[in-house]
Amino acid sequence: MSGRIHASAIIDPNAQIGADVEIGPFSIVGPNVTLGDGVRLGPHVTLEQNVRLREGVRVCQGAIIGGDPQDLKYRGEETWVEIGEHTVIREYSTINRGTSASGITKVGKRCFIMSYVHLAHDCHVGDNVNIANGTQFAGHVTVHDRASISGLVAIHQFVTIGTLCFVGGCSRVNQDIPPFVKAVGNPVELYGLNSVGLQRAGVSPETAAALKRIYRLFFNSDLNLSQAIERARDEVPPVPEVELFLAFVANSQRGVPV
Repeated sequence: MSGRIHASAIIDPNAQIGADVEIGPFSIVGPNVTLGDGVRLGPHVTLEQNVRLREGVRVCQGAIIGGDPQDLKYRGEETWVEIGEHTVIREYSTINRGTSASGITKVGKRCFIMSYVHLAHDCHVGDNVNIANGTQFAGHVTVHDRASISGLVAIHQFVTIGTLCFVGGCSRVNQDIPPFVKAVGNPVELYGLNSVGLQRAGVSPETAAALKRIYRLFFNSDLNLSQAIERARDEVPPVPEVELFLAFVANSQRGVPV
């Protein structure tokens, strides 16, 4: 083990500390915590227990990771939090461990979680996801890769947020948000494709046009869900992004805004 560990930090003997790790003043690293190489913990960070931080993770002042799930059914079973490589967790965010339902709360690689965000038990967040200040996730929320969630958003339990979608600030998200769209409001409504996100992700004009046609069939027509899926199969090229959209809507458990 090498790195810079402040003398006031408290580290459990069972913790595993990688190379070139920095642990700031008054931080606590609890039992069964693993810190990968190059992890940076700011001052007053608490990693309570059963936490895995992969290589290059940065956790800023006052964040608390690995606390008990806030679930009345929880009875102390062994569960975990895992944070992927090079994710940044800013000041005073909280991430709780999972429950027996999935066993883990998981955040992917290269995510940016801003200040005062809360991720409840059994949330599963993909790679390259941005979550802005003050957003609150209930339990069992799933966020797919490259989604962007603005500040002060409240997300209902068991909601799924699709790939490359954008959720506007101060929204109340109580239904699933399909991939590639913009959503905002209380209750949340859809406002077309996330064109900026698609462009930044390098999606081709042809694929963007196919997604635009899909959006119109589902949300700007009088077709019901089954009719829209059937029309889409007949009229829209079956590129991977279209197939992802169709599978998401067909398998949605909480329904999508219309």
